[in-house]
Amino acid sequence: MSASTRPRGAFDLAAKQARVDELEAQSAQPDFWTDQRGAGKILREAEGLRDEIATWTSLIQRADDLLELSQLADEEGETDMAAGLDAEFTTLSAEYRRLRTSLMFSGDYDQHDAILTITAGAGGTEATDWAEMLLRMYLRWAQRHKFATEIIDQLEGEEAGLKSVTVGIHGRWSYGFLRAERGVHRLVRISPYDSQKRRHTTFALVEVLPEVEDDTEVGEIPEDELKVDTFRSQGAGGQHVNKTDSAVRLTHIPTGIVAQSQNERSQHQNREFAMKVLKARLLERRLEERERELATLRGEHVEAGWGNQIRSYVLHPYQMVKDHRTDYETSATNDVLDGDLDAFMLAELERTATTDLPVTADA
Repeated sequence: MSASTRPRGAFDLAAKQARVDELEAQSAQPDFWTDQRGAGKILREAEGLRDEIATWTSLIQRADDLLELSQLADEEGETDMAAGLDAEFTTLSAEYRRLRTSLMFSGDYDQHDAILTITAGAGGTEATDWAEMLLRMYLRWAQRHKFATEIIDQLEGEEAGLKSVTVGIHGRWSYGFLRAERGVHRLVRISPYDSQKRRHTTFALVEVLPEVEDDTEVGEIPEDELKVDTFRSQGAGGQHVNKTDSAVRLTHIPTGIVAQSQNERSQHQNREFAMKVLKARLLERRLEERERELATLRGEHVEAGWGNQIRSYVLHPYQMVKDHRTDYETSATNDVLDGDLDAFMLAELERTATTDLPVTADA
């Protein structure tokens, strides 16, 4: 495999071990626990790397042993070993296919939790219903992976569905997976809201941000750079949230970036969640600025704007979900809408993994 096609970090176990050694040296410092939050992050990273190294080392050793046994069986004509060797090869192949996903998580924030926002496009009730369908799809996907989820903010449609919704998705690699979903999602179906049963095409925008884990990644935001508005919650949460000004909207004055939360019962909790979203959007802005300057931070990049449709979900006149970046498609539309998204995500991660590195001189 050439340097132009190898995913970053693939099998670079020596570099991973060097990072573990570096983290362990930090944890041995006398003042390590002064910053407990930072210390916890270091320990989690070291533990994850040690697990990854052990897993790949074991898999590589098993593959080497299998190769030696296979060569020995061929040399000595041991045909009765063939069935056992084939079974071990099948087991190793299945394990490799499962583990190889981690090779594609090469971004700086792929291990982070994710903040996912769905915004309905034009089209009234049909569009807000599609946004709610997408929310259900991603919640079901998260459930399949045993990721925790929480609704941070939502704005309901006038008749049905959602105009917008922001969800926190918590679990290792959640951002790494979901970054493949950024873009416009298109639905084609016979609208249940059209009395004449006509076919409708509608759109929704999916944005995915990495959750910022500590203040060192974005920095403290001075209070004089924030405009804070409170208002009565409009979404789910019961009567209590609708009777008090518990919802919080934060505006970052220098950039105009806005974040809000209204699904918690207390103003303090909503401000905390809104701050998480704001920092994630500031981080995304910083990354995009670096992309424009370097054009190599994450390789080819598709802006999550209305002009960039990434996937179509066709329910009429035929059943088909197709990703326009990878050409991966399936007719199992119900399964996809029920959260069976991994094949689409992995196809996009594989596509971008082969373009993340520039071609080197010795490729």
